[in-house]
Amino acid sequence: MEGIIEKFKKLSTCNISDALDKLKLKSGIIGIRPAYDCKKIVGFAVTIKVTAAGETKSKSHLGVDAIDIAGKNDVLVVDNGGRKDVSCWGEILSNAAKLKGIEGIVIDGAFRDLDVIKKIGFPVYARSVVPITARGRIMQESVNSLIQCGGVQVRSKDLVIADENGVVIVPKERIDEVYKIAIEFYKKENKMIEELKKGRSITDVDKEYKYEKMMED
Repeated sequence: MEGIIEKFKKLSTCNISDALDKLKLKSGIIGIRPAYDCKKIVGFAVTIKVTAAGETKSKSHLGVDAIDIAGKNDVLVVDNGGRKDVSCWGEILSNAAKLKGIEGIVIDGAFRDLDVIKKIGFPVYARSVVPITARGRIMQESVNSLIQCGGVQVRSKDLVIADENGVVIVPKERIDEVYKIAIEFYKKENKMIEELKKGRSITDVDKEYKYEKMMED
């Protein structure tokens, strides 16, 4: 598992998105970005499904169960349906996750306490930040169940990669296949840049490496 993490850390989400595209898989999540200048995160999904608060009460505080079962090489992924009007993550949970060694969190929705989270350096990728509490508005429905994040299916142990370009999800059954294609794209692009630095024209380099048709090879 550690080897997989290190391999994917060398790649950008753009390389991985291209590989997913070539395999005709969902190639990325739109609209979820780093909340601040936080580090890139790579890890295996521990999912949290959020629903509206109401007469049926939650059996556990939102996020606590997921933090308990997660650790190093894990990324929390929260499905709050893209809601921007209420927080589903904050200061206390971030501190707990940081102390557990969890890689970071991807939120299809909003969070709060950005000032504190920046200070402790816990990576958060989300749609927005708001001051409004989850209490009385939303609650945890399930942990490590099937969820969606920005229209992309996410399951326990799927691979999550997030950087300043955005977020991608690699299905756990296709990790090796996606990596093989992504690293080929990465190497090809680096070779092209090396050729450009030698003074060759972009037209010549583009034709030689068939960059426009790389999805077809």
